[in-house]
Amino acid sequence: MSDNPSFVLKGILDVEIQPKPIPEIEADEVLVEVKKTGICGSDVHFLVHGRIGDFIVENPMVLGHEAAGVISKVGSKVTNVKVGDRVAMEPGATCRKCEVCKEGRYQLCPDVVFAATPPTDGTLARYYRLPSDLAYPLPPNLSLEDGAMMEPLSVAVHAVSKLGALRSNQSVAVFGCGPVGLLCMAVAKALGASRVIAVDIVPSRLEFAKAYAATDVFLPPAMEKDESRLAFSMRNAQAMMEKLGITERGPQAIDLVVDASGAEVSIQTGLRIAKSGGTFVQVGMGNPNVTIDMFVVICKELIVKGSFRYGPGDYPLAIALAASGKVDVRPLVSHRYARFPFTQAREAFETTRNGKSPDGKGVIKAIISGPDVDINEA
Repeated sequence: MSDNPSFVLKGILDVEIQPKPIPEIEADEVLVEVKKTGICGSDVHFLVHGRIGDFIVENPMVLGHEAAGVISKVGSKVTNVKVGDRVAMEPGATCRKCEVCKEGRYQLCPDVVFAATPPTDGTLARYYRLPSDLAYPLPPNLSLEDGAMMEPLSVAVHAVSKLGALRSNQSVAVFGCGPVGLLCMAVAKALGASRVIAVDIVPSRLEFAKAYAATDVFLPPAMEKDESRLAFSMRNAQAMMEKLGITERGPQAIDLVVDASGAEVSIQTGLRIAKSGGTFVQVGMGNPNVTIDMFVVICKELIVKGSFRYGPGDYPLAIALAASGKVDVRPLVSHRYARFPFTQAREAFETTRNGKSPDGKGVIKAIISGPDVDINEA
């Protein structure tokens, strides 16, 4: 075994532990010994389908991008962190020179090198290199497991705070009670939202959301035989508005709708329940080809935005929200696994893919610990 054992995707549903060279770092980079990595739906998608949209796995690739670890080595020009520091790892290095980087939207950089996005290796290895300014020191009250959760929390911060521009005393509806959806609710609550509505088709997920961050929940009705998605969405939106007392204008209107499901009917319903002049943010990825009612978008002058990863300031705000206790990420970690033996790492992906572990426990977030790391060591 090498000093850098890595969890490698060789092909569809074909993974193994392989030895990899320890990365060499540049003067402005750090080498992180990865301790905790969360499993994201995108990791599972690459495992099962070998691609996400235009990102196609053509060669073996190390999976994982939600990570935290300990600084093992620093480059000669690094001053912001030192060996031994515990850090959350922002997994996308950008060019810093293009138009979008210079205007502060580096998440749109065409030359971004993002962990576990083809052809770049991810963080499910003993060591990972990254620019030093993308290694964020963790406050003493945050664990390395918390540090790994800063990645999905930053996704939520970007969608709700930056793009959604949610303000105190506004209301928000979030479709999808997976990790990102739940964290969007938590961010909204932390920012002072007066109402946080959770929508999902799984009752147990709604129960969790209500206990975690939501003020209200809605379980959509079943689709009727031969009912089109658009017809169902109209009926679903009407039922939701009637049950929860949602109006198109006034204090009972929904200022911000976030779709974290990617489901076409959720998108269609969300556009209909948003208030006139409200904002709709799409953060979940499903079928890329969906039908929406542009008449609704136009007549309500909706602001519709796509949310892609995270940008400047999102990681620091995520860490601040967690460190202050305004967002608690720990209840979301439902399953913990070791990278060795190999069967445990594979089981982590199978659990996330199936939505539950073999014992029937529903999964929210599975965390894989690095080599020689106790899975119960937070």
